[in-house]
Amino acid sequence: MKNKYIDLIEQSFDFPQEEFKVLDNELYFNNVPLMDIIKQYGTPLKISYLPKISSQIQKAKRLFNVAMAKVDYQGDYHYCYCTKSSHFSFVLEEALKNDIHIETSSSFDIPIIEDLQARGLLDKENFIICNGFKRELYLEYIANLINNGFVNTIPVLDNIPEIDAYESVPQKMKLGIRIASEEEPKFDFYTSRLGIRYVDVVPLYLEKIKNNPKYELKMLHFFINTGIKDTAYYWNELHKSVNVYCELKKECPELDSLNIGGGFPIKNSLAYNYEYDYMAEEIIAQIKSMCDRNNVPEPDIFTEFGSYTVGESGAVLFSILNQKRQNDREIWNMIDSSFMTTLPDTWAIQQRFILLAVNNWDLEYERVFLGGLTCDSEDYYNAEAHSNAVFLPRFNQEQLLYIGLFHTGAYQESIGGYGGIQHCLTPAPKHVLIDLDENNEYVTKLFSKEQSYKSMLKILGY
Repeated sequence: MKNKYIDLIEQSFDFPQEEFKVLDNELYFNNVPLMDIIKQYGTPLKISYLPKISSQIQKAKRLFNVAMAKVDYQGDYHYCYCTKSSHFSFVLEEALKNDIHIETSSSFDIPIIEDLQARGLLDKENFIICNGFKRELYLEYIANLINNGFVNTIPVLDNIPEIDAYESVPQKMKLGIRIASEEEPKFDFYTSRLGIRYVDVVPLYLEKIKNNPKYELKMLHFFINTGIKDTAYYWNELHKSVNVYCELKKECPELDSLNIGGGFPIKNSLAYNYEYDYMAEEIIAQIKSMCDRNNVPEPDIFTEFGSYTVGESGAVLFSILNQKRQNDREIWNMIDSSFMTTLPDTWAIQQRFILLAVNNWDLEYERVFLGGLTCDSEDYYNAEAHSNAVFLPRFNQEQLLYIGLFHTGAYQESIGGYGGIQHCLTPAPKHVLIDLDENNEYVTKLFSKEQSYKSMLKILGY
C-alpha cells in the first residue's frame, strides 16, 4: 500500500519538478540540499536563492522578444523591476546584472537609485519609472534625479495637478500618464484609485503638455491589479488602454511607449500551470493588431514585474516543535516561528505558498493544521492552493520534522516589518543568501542573524 509522503506527492503531481527533487528522503531546492542548510544554520530560517532572480528576468525577456519576432513587432521590450516587491540590496544587485530598468513607488526609492548609480550598478541612462501618488518629498527627489542627469527618468502622472509640481525642473523632461483601470466586478469599488480617468487622458495632454516646450510625453501606463490573466476582463482592459494610446499617439508624435505594468504570476502549487509564452504572444499580437487598425506605429513595451522577479527565489524553513491533538479530527503541528510575522500574506490575504516537508519523505503521511507561536487564533496555515488541506509526514518525536514554504521572496518582509516589532515580540529569523560560485557550486552567506531581544527593547524605549 502506497501511503508514504513521497507516494502522496508523486501520485498527486508531476514530480520531481524544475526546482524540487528528493534524494535519500530529503528535499532539494534548486539543487541545494536543504537539510545541509538547516544543519549549518538551524531554524527558523529564511533563504534567498539569488540565481533564480536572473533566470526569471531572462525568461521574461525571451518570452516577449520571441513574441515580438513572431508577429514582426517593430517596438522594443524593456524589463523594469518593481522595487516595492523587495528593496534588499542583494535583490537589486542580482537583478541589475541583467540589463534592466527600475520602477519606483515612493520617495525613499530614490536614494536607493542614487546609491546603485554611485556604485556603478546602474547607469544614468537607465529608465527610472516613477509611479504612485507623489507627496512633496517624492516630487523633490524626482526633480533632483532629472537635474542630476538621469535622462530617462519618467514620472508617471497619477493625478492631473501633479504636472504643476515639475515646473521647477529647469530642463526638458519626459512624462508618462497612468490610466485608472476599471477593477474586476468582485472588487468593493469600480475604478482604481490610481491613475487618471480614460476620458481625461487626452484632454490632459492637450491642455497641459502639448504646448509646453519643457514636457515630452513618452509613456502611457496601465496596470491590472489582479494580474495578467487569460480572462475577458483582462483583454477588455488591455484593448481600452491600447485604444487610448492610439488616440493619444495621433495627437502626440513623441509618445512611443506603452507600460503594461506587472502581473506575471508565480508558482504557488506543484499543480500550477500558467502559459507564459501564450500570454506574452497574445499581448503582443493584440497590441500590434490594434495599432495596425488605427494606423499608428507599435509602441515600445515596458513591464514592471516585481513578485515574478523575486518571489520564486525565497523560502522559509521551520521545525515542527511538537504535535497537539485538540479533538477527534484536528491535529496541530506547532512550528518554531509565526506565520503572521514571517509570512503575513498567509493571514492577510490568505495567500498560499508551496508547502513541502524537507525530510522524512519515507514516512506515512497525515493531515494536519500548522500553528504559529503567537497568542493569536489567526496564526495558522491549514490549506494549500490545490487542496483545502495540509498533508505532511507523520510526526515522530524521535525523528524531528522540518518543513519549508517556498516562493516567498516578494513582499513578506516589507509587509511584516523587517527588523522591527513583531506580534508577541516574535523575533525575525535568520536570513541566508545562496549563490553559485565560478564552479557552479552553491555557496551560502549569512545576511542577518536572528533578531535579538536587545534590538526590540531599544525600539520600545527600554
